[in-house]
Amino acid sequence: MAVPTIDFSNLSTAPAELEDALSNVGFLQLVNVGIDEAVLRNALQQSQQFFSRSADEKAGYRYRNAAENFGYQGLQEENLDPTAPADIKETFTMRNILQQSFADERWPGAEFKQAMLALYKNALAAAYAVQRVIALQLGVNEDFFTRKHRGENISLRLLHYPPVPPGGVSDKQLGAGAHTDYGFLTLLFQDDVGGLQVLDKQQQWQNATPMAQAVLVNCGDLLERWTNGRFQSTLHRVQPVSGVRSRYSIAFFVDPDDDTWVEPLPSCVSEQNPPLFEGTTAGEHILAKLNHSHIARFEQ
Repeated sequence: MAVPTIDFSNLSTAPAELEDALSNVGFLQLVNVGIDEAVLRNALQQSQQFFSRSADEKAGYRYRNAAENFGYQGLQEENLDPTAPADIKETFTMRNILQQSFADERWPGAEFKQAMLALYKNALAAAYAVQRVIALQLGVNEDFFTRKHRGENISLRLLHYPPVPPGGVSDKQLGAGAHTDYGFLTLLFQDDVGGLQVLDKQQQWQNATPMAQAVLVNCGDLLERWTNGRFQSTLHRVQPVSGVRSRYSIAFFVDPDDDTWVEPLPSCVSEQNPPLFEGTTAGEHILAKLNHSHIARFEQ
């Protein structure tokens, strides 16, 4: 199973390509979606500089709780697969930063903050463009999804996977345990180190090889629910990093606002294809998932 590559500049004339990718793989490499490479490079540089700081310094920006969903988490403080040991990664998460103001001392620095705000804005514009195409493909108004994603649960997350020495990994321990993403869509910006794997329909893990100047896009649980399983929220994981280079990536989680009611769309339900999912609010679903995966004792 190869992750398909789609040119967004041609998507308006060939939306079936997007449908096919989200239905059969759940992942796609998207090019020409409007991401500013200079903005992305700056954010990645700021990420690398932050993660190179001492453990004590990074701990000063710690993540406090899942409801806030902002701040730093160290190695093995998240467990995306509860059947396996905790993940060998560290992260810095920033939720709803265009509308919610976090005190300056919560940010690692002014340049860091400005770099993240710039990428957040750029990624949000790209995400909205993709949502509009998906909406039309599903037979709803073009703004059906964008109106439900005003930013309340849209998060930018920096990820650092340090190299692990031989014998330094517990049995079944991964950089990121096998999981599906919780919300609507994820846009992933990654370096060239690799390690991300996607589970195919034959239950085999396939490498999602990084592609220069492409954004890796995948379907989340709530989009799968909206489409009654027509689009696929696919299990994926990150292998531990070997060698001497770290792996850096930035995930942009495009998740609906808390009070959004999510149930299968009429266009995705029929007598032959009855509803597979009950309705839920996005907030209930997302908070339950976050609380389940964050295992450290956070400040309440």
